[in-house]
Amino acid sequence: MIERIDTGTRMSKIVKHNGVAYLCGQVGSGSTVAEQTRDCLSRIEALLDKAGSSPDRILQAIVWLADMNDFAEMNAVWDAWVPAGHAPARACGESRIASPDLKVEIIITAAC
Repeated sequence: MIERIDTGTRMSKIVKHNGVAYLCGQVGSGSTVAEQTRDCLSRIEALLDKAGSSPDRILQAIVWLADMNDFAEMNAVWDAWVPAGHAPARACGESRIASPDLKVEIIITAAC
C-alpha cells in the first residue's frame, strides 16, 4: 500500500511505502547556510514525526548546496543534529536550487 501525506497537485510532502517514508526536498529560511540548514532540519523533523519516524531512523540523505564552498558550514549544523551512531548514507552536491536566495536543500528517506 502507498500512503501519500499532504498531497498537492505537484507533489506529496511524504510518501510511505513498505515501512519507508520518502520526504520531499526541504529548504529553510534565513540568510546564512547555517540558519537555512537549521530551519530545514527542523522542517524535516516535523515531517518525520508526521510519518511516524525520527532522525535516528533516517536511511539516506541527499544534500544540495548552491555553493560547495558552504560545505563546512552546513556540515557543522548537520553533525550536531544527527543522533550519535545513526548517521545515514549521505550524498552532497552542488546544484542550482529553486530560488536564488536558497542555499541548501535536503531530501530524506527514512524507516517508519
